[in-house]
Amino acid sequence: MQNKTLVAVAVGLGLIGLSACGSTHAKSAADSKTVTLVSHDSWAVSKNVLADFEKKTGYKVKVLKDGDAGQAVNKAILTKDNPQGDVFFGVDNTLLSRALDNGLFQPYTAKGLDKVGAPYQLDKDKHRVTPVDYGDICVNYDKKYFADHHLTPPQSFADLAKPQYKNLLVTENAATSSPGLGFLLGSAAQFGDDNWQGYWKKLKANGVKVVDGWEQAYYQEFSGSSEGKKAGGDRPLVVSYASSPPAEVIYAKKRPSTAPTGVSYGTCFRQIEFAGLLSNAQNPKGAKAFIDFLVSKEFQEDMPLNMFVYPVVQGAKVPAEFTEYGKAAQHPETMAPGKIAANRDQWVKSWTSLVLK
Repeated sequence: MQNKTLVAVAVGLGLIGLSACGSTHAKSAADSKTVTLVSHDSWAVSKNVLADFEKKTGYKVKVLKDGDAGQAVNKAILTKDNPQGDVFFGVDNTLLSRALDNGLFQPYTAKGLDKVGAPYQLDKDKHRVTPVDYGDICVNYDKKYFADHHLTPPQSFADLAKPQYKNLLVTENAATSSPGLGFLLGSAAQFGDDNWQGYWKKLKANGVKVVDGWEQAYYQEFSGSSEGKKAGGDRPLVVSYASSPPAEVIYAKKRPSTAPTGVSYGTCFRQIEFAGLLSNAQNPKGAKAFIDFLVSKEFQEDMPLNMFVYPVVQGAKVPAEFTEYGKAAQHPETMAPGKIAANRDQWVKSWTSLVLK
């Protein structure tokens, strides 16, 4: 999952608002056979799988990628009265309440929803969103660094604040990045409402480095990624995903026998991604067909090696690379959407004041 800064969002609000006003037009016959998907930059699907959907349904899919998940959600909220598309994919449980409270989606019960695991159905009473995938935000470590330094990798949130890991960790800004926010929520779930700030004071004193987004953290600062080595990254600990080690193996020029990176499973926070039928969508019928497609076994089994997330549909097979190089966390931290909604903005404000100033 790629994650880009949200700083530019405010700059573009005026332009977005202007483009959204007064542009409503009668939908043509061609429009009715086009489904427009709005998503974050990490949306991906195999060409043959998407072509199969288009052939079976007669719809043509148009994709609009809108930056990081947070940025895409904010833009979608701004344009909800005259949306850019019909379906939105990529709002996760850390931002779900913001989308729902702003009336971004209209209800739809997807065909095949009964095969989606109950823990992922966070809006099961109203069906405004449909679960599509899950992943675990976790600290990844550079195996070679820790072997060379005869140092055991950290296993928990608490370990990261220990002296032996001083100046080793890079994380993303919780205000501008979904994994950064997930890591903050994970620490709040671990240490509680009253103690997470004290934990971050320890991390700051221990030299944690904060950058805007995942791409910078993983590809430029982290020593364990292949791109990180090229960029001169010198931090052997990074906030990323449990599925990052399989990606390192799959995309290596010469496939290694073992992944060069590992996961500190005691630092994980469970992230669930959803799709929804946008309010005022021009093609709601096509949007519903596409949402059905997202929870089909065909798409669910294609998804892991394209977006490096795990399927939510029961019985969907996971690629061998995932089970061999990067299993999902067995006991990730979680947090109820209501609690995230009640605390997220204040926690991010407190975190910013505490860590960045």
